[in-house]
Amino acid sequence: MATNSAPLNNSSAQNKSSPSPSPSSLSNQSTEEVEKVFNRFDTNGDGKISVTELGAVFSSLGSSFSDEEELRRIMDELDSDHDGFISLTEFAAFCRSSSAEDGGASELRDAFKLYDQDQNGLISASELHLVLNRLGMNCSVEDCHRMIRSVDSDGDGNVNFEEFQKMMNTANASNSNASPL
Repeated sequence: MATNSAPLNNSSAQNKSSPSPSPSSLSNQSTEEVEKVFNRFDTNGDGKISVTELGAVFSSLGSSFSDEEELRRIMDELDSDHDGFISLTEFAAFCRSSSAEDGGASELRDAFKLYDQDQNGLISASELHLVLNRLGMNCSVEDCHRMIRSVDSDGDGNVNFEEFQKMMNTANASNSNASPL
């Protein structure tokens, strides 16, 4: 779910008490990439993600994590200081631990499912277009076709999980901030 071309919310009201994670602490993900994703969730720019902001992101992506109990469970898992919010440091720790636990496979599967709106095991250009626009990234359907062609190794015009995984692993290995697909 990496993003790269939409403007970031760099509000000066960000929580200054939470230091940014150091680049060495983020293993396969760059600090900048994690910060961009965090800022997407932190819609009001206060430097922390509330349960409401978390729910809004999941809802806008068409995810089933919209019921209050499930959102609270996710918040409890990520909110290590139990202040009711997810700081950038907590978010970075989550990204680091998810990648370490299973090589990032479950995180990749979850990300793939967010793009695969019809759950048919393929990401089409129209699905990519829909999700990127929901994330506030302005791109055309043709841009999405180009993104898909760049990773579509079997030539079917879609991205399957294996192609998605290969592309994400390549992007992480090079610490790239390439396209979100």
